Amino acid sequence: MAKNTENETLEAVQNYYGKILQTNKDLKTSACCSTESLPSTYLPLLSNIHPVIKDKFYGCGSPFPPALTGRKILDLGCGSGRDVYLLSQLVGEFGSVIGIDMTNEQLEVANKYIEYHQKQFGYKKSNVSFVKGYIENLKSCGIEDKSIDLVVSNCVTNLSPNKKSVFSEIFRVLKPGGELYFSDVFADQRIPEELKKDPVLLGECLGGALYTEDFRRLLTELGIHDFRIVSQSKINLLNSEIQKKVGNINFYSITFRAFNIPLEDRCEDYGQVAYYKGTIDGSPHNFTLDDHHVFITGKPMLVCGNTADMVSTTHYKDHFQIIGDKSKHFGLFDCGPTPLIRASDAGLVSACC
Repeated sequence: MAKNTENETLEAVQNYYGKILQTNKDLKTSACCSTESLPSTYLPLLSNIHPVIKDKFYGCGSPFPPALTGRKILDLGCGSGRDVYLLSQLVGEFGSVIGIDMTNEQLEVANKYIEYHQKQFGYKKSNVSFVKGYIENLKSCGIEDKSIDLVVSNCVTNLSPNKKSVFSEIFRVLKPGGELYFSDVFADQRIPEELKKDPVLLGECLGGALYTEDFRRLLTELGIHDFRIVSQSKINLLNSEIQKKVGNINFYSITFRAFNIPLEDRCEDYGQVAYYKGTIDGSPHNFTLDDHHVFITGKPMLVCGNTADMVSTTHYKDHFQIIGDKSKHFGLFDCGPTPLIRASDAGLVSACC
C-alpha cells in the first residue's frame, strides 16, 4: 500500500476514534465493542476501573491469557486504557504494562487516571505507562528487541494499513518463548478496495478486516507456522446500511494466540503425552490452550510436537509435565477441527486443525 494511502487510513482512524466517537455507545455495529464476555473472575477487577475509561473502551474480545503475575505486557492500540488497567491488576505490582496508541484524545483519558488506579489497586507506584506511537513502528516507541513477555491487542490490528509491519514488530519485541494473544475482526473473503476506503466501515473495524487465509499467509511469511484459535464468533452487524454495503461478506471476532518459538508447519506425531498440573492461579481444574486442546488437571493427553513445545518451552512450562521426546516420529498428528468456523464457511485453517 502506498505511503500516502497508509497515512490517509491512519488519519481516518484517528478522526473516527478521536473526534467522531465519544463513547462506545456511538458505534454503529457490534464489531468494535465487546462480543466476548469477560471471565467472571475478572468482573471484580473490572469494577475497580474508572467508569470514564470503560465508557470510551472499544474492543471485540477478551485477550487475557492466564499466568500473568510479574509479566511485562505490551497492549497495542490501548485506547482509553481499559485493558491496560485490567492487566495491571493481573500482573501485580511487580509486573508492568505498556499501552501504545496513536490517538491523542484516547491517551489523554488513559493518562488522566493513572494515579486514580494506582491508589485503587493499592500499589506504591503505578505499573502502567502510555506511549503515543504507531503499532507499525514499535521501535520508535522505545520498545526494544526481545523485551516483552506478552503482546495483547483488542480489535486494533484490523485498523492498521500495514499489517505485515505490525506483526513483524510484534515478533521482534517478544522474548524467545513470549506470547502474542489478541482478538480482532476477520472476514471470510477479501474486502474490496472501495470498502477498505470507507471511513465508517474502517472505523467500525470492518473495512480493514483481514481475510482469514491472508492472515495465515502473513504469519507464515514471518516464520510463524502454527498459531491457535482460542475462541471465535460471528458478528451480527445489526445495521441495514452497513449490511447493504458489505453484501455477502461475513465477519468474525476471533481470539488467537501464537508463540515466539520455532514450530513445524504441520502437527507431527512423536508419541508425546502432556499432563497439566493444575497449578495456574484461577485454573485449578483445567487449562485451555486453544479451541480443541483443553487439558484436564492430572489427565494425560496425547499431543503433537508443536503443542508439547507450546506448553513446555514457554512461561507455561512449570505447569506441565511432558512425557516423551522427538526421537521417534509416527507421522502426522490428527488434531480436531475448530468448532465454530469451519473451513467450508470461513476459510480459516490454522496449522493444528
